[in-house]
Amino acid sequence: MKQKNIYIIDFDSTFTQVEALDELARISLKKHPEKDAIFQKIEDYTNLAMEGKLSFGESLAQRVKLLEANEDHLKQLITHLKKKVSASFSRNAEFFKKHADEVLIVSGGFKEFITPVVSKFHIKKENIYANTFVTTGDGKIIDYDHSNPLSEEGGKVKLMQQLNLEGDLYGIGDGYSDFQLRESGLIKKFYAFTENISRESIVKKADHITPSFDEFLYVNNLPRAISYPKNRILCLIIGDADPLTIELLKKDGFSVRHKTTFEEKYVPDVHMMLLADGEKIDLEKLKRAVKLKTIGYLGSAKNKVDISTCTEQGIVVFDDPKHNPRNIDFIPKRMIDFMNTGTSYLSSNFPNLQLPRIEKSHRLIHIHKNVPGIMAKINTVFAKHDINIVGQFLMTNAEIGYVITDINAQYDKQLFKSLKKIEHTIKFRVLY
Repeated sequence: MKQKNIYIIDFDSTFTQVEALDELARISLKKHPEKDAIFQKIEDYTNLAMEGKLSFGESLAQRVKLLEANEDHLKQLITHLKKKVSASFSRNAEFFKKHADEVLIVSGGFKEFITPVVSKFHIKKENIYANTFVTTGDGKIIDYDHSNPLSEEGGKVKLMQQLNLEGDLYGIGDGYSDFQLRESGLIKKFYAFTENISRESIVKKADHITPSFDEFLYVNNLPRAISYPKNRILCLIIGDADPLTIELLKKDGFSVRHKTTFEEKYVPDVHMMLLADGEKIDLEKLKRAVKLKTIGYLGSAKNKVDISTCTEQGIVVFDDPKHNPRNIDFIPKRMIDFMNTGTSYLSSNFPNLQLPRIEKSHRLIHIHKNVPGIMAKINTVFAKHDINIVGQFLMTNAEIGYVITDINAQYDKQLFKSLKKIEHTIKFRVLY
């Protein structure tokens, strides 16, 4: 009989982008004359504990003493934290709804602010394990419950020993207390979550580095909002590109490499490519870049990129023939839109298609030669697999057809093989 999987997820800097106690300090000490010095002390205590250089119990005690917080400050914090849920957790809310019985939040933070944030993701209150504050009658936070094992050094280990859960346990977190679960042998694998912060001392001990929750779901073959994690999409930047251009692509989650030339080792694996003005792509390498989906050019791509080869291979090109000074953000944004939604608007070689994301559906992209009858073949495949089409968008030019189909959540993976086998297909991918 297959063991039940249980997912143990940290809160601070994992489920949320920030350390909640640090944020509470910024709220409660906003008018304190020595606020900057106190903020720094609190952050230092946080980092020392997360890196395993100070016991968690000592770190927690020192931080709570410095807070000078009350229940009104907590209300402000909760409002703030709801806006700071990590992007990859937010977009996979459906996972938590479907796996509510298997997800545990285990944190050295406090239930008073964790529960209101995670509850809207259908995480059960009885599955939230965290510390609790001690307050005075007028709502001032003066201490915390020292009898809670999570307030102690090795608290997550002590808690999981008490719970004695049956099944395969997987831990996801960014700090030393999360790694301790793996070290103790209580969990099967530890995933170092690096979407918000990467701690070298923790990353090197992890079973797997997961730059996003999408990556965790992908490697464990679990339902997810996007079909392929962005951190696995290689974006190669060639030449002298503006730092803003590079930052836009990094911020969206792609795996960015900035190089002076198109190195041979990247040819088979590159998905996106951005070239600085004046750079050229070798035609022979372009033809072998079978995974390449889009090229951005910070200037005119004429005589620098073989556009006809790109079109034949289903590569969408965005360039700026007029050398608009805004191309440093305009071009990467077009590439990002194409990768995220399939939008080919303002492409120099593809039919222009601009469309919204449709929720609770899967988006399939089919690029093909513009020949008579191919759309009938595509829709015949959908009909044979009993697929309900939510929306379909088609644009063509003299050479190619570009069709995006949104389907309902139920599909057979054999469907993808059938679509790829249609004669005159150039490229096919599942967007999300």
